[in-house]
Amino acid sequence: MRWIRIALMMVGVAGMLLVHGCSTKPEPLQYGTDACHACKMTLADNRFGAELVTRKGRVYKFDDLNCMLQFYHAGENDPADFAHKLVINYESPGSFLSADEAFYIKSDEIRSPMASKVAAFETYDIATAFKRKHGGIFLAWGEVTTQFK
Repeated sequence: MRWIRIALMMVGVAGMLLVHGCSTKPEPLQYGTDACHACKMTLADNRFGAELVTRKGRVYKFDDLNCMLQFYHAGENDPADFAHKLVINYESPGSFLSADEAFYIKSDEIRSPMASKVAAFETYDIATAFKRKHGGIFLAWGEVTTQFK
């Protein structure tokens, strides 16, 4: 009977470790420390960046949308396997937005780390104000994903 209790406790502890070990929570990008998964450059500009987190908890960090989308389309992971597709909010450096819900502007005036020339914004109004000042075109997530295939 005692062995059964010990075995059940061990199974419970192992289960808890598996649950905690497979967290799909995003990790903050550490500028000046983290390296881009694709190009290996150190993340430097906190107005840009992206992160993909798989359903198994693997986190991939990128310095630019260009790098993220090259990896996204490379076939290493099925796009359906990503629990989170995140981009950095240009107007709130270092903070994430859902890539599916962000509003994008592509402009020659945007100097992104790997020349995507794309910035992400939280609202349509903020993106519109940026576009009025800096020019460019609006892109939705579906259009962004086709820019860097």
